Amino acid sequence: MTLAIDVANWFLSEIDRDAGDSITHLKLQKLAYYAQAWSLALREEPLFEEDFRAWAHGPVATSIYTNFKDYGWLALPAPDDAPVFEEETEELLSEILKVYGQYSAKVLEDMTHNEDPWINARGDLPPEARSSAVIPKEEIATYYRELYEASE
Repeated sequence: MTLAIDVANWFLSEIDRDAGDSITHLKLQKLAYYAQAWSLALREEPLFEEDFRAWAHGPVATSIYTNFKDYGWLALPAPDDAPVFEEETEELLSEILKVYGQYSAKVLEDMTHNEDPWINARGDLPPEARSSAVIPKEEIATYYRELYEASE
């Protein structure tokens, strides 16, 4: 199965650096989260097994965090090798990058902060409080499936 870091590296390999595009760690986490969310909702299967945690700045996959934490708020470099996925997965990731990649990391953070899966996982915690609560895949799938059905 695909790993969360593979999805992260795909996004990092696909941005148009020649046009000045870049991705920070915060934005990368949100792109990976939305890729997982829409895979769960539309394909009824996860892209990767790792769970997202309801951290203060939005959903976080800890393996992605561990891999890129030393970059802080800096733009992340391209990976040495771009991961290759099946066509259906590539199409999903391309659509996620097209739809969500246009937004800043802060806008994406704000979007996740207004969505039920992150809100429910954090419960009554203050906005900046630390949390390692898992955002259940089932709740993510249900929430985004309902969003999709409402847009039809």
